[in-house]
Amino acid sequence: MRKILTIGTMFAALSGLALAETWSGTLVDANCAKHHSATKSCDAKGSTTMFALDSNGKTYFLDTASNDSARQTMASRKEDGNKSKPVTATIVGKTRSSGKLHADRIELQ
Repeated sequence: MRKILTIGTMFAALSGLALAETWSGTLVDANCAKHHSATKSCDAKGSTTMFALDSNGKTYFLDTASNDSARQTMASRKEDGNKSKPVTATIVGKTRSSGKLHADRIELQ
């Protein structure tokens, strides 16, 4: 019985990892992206509090926990003096039922 429980637990844990997806694109200000269809003017800045990811023309909004993580990542990023440069990001996570992304990992380039 213990062996079956162990195998079942391992299967559940590994299947959860298989559901993770990866998105790459430009990190944008979610408040701006909601009101403008062209996200070129909505690049994320150090003062941005709500984020979205523009990936191949589709905008993915981040959930609350992922926004906090993105905010911390942006704060730790050293500004290179070029404020007009878009922030590219890779996000590994899952899509919630609300349609928002839940990021397990956010990497800024």
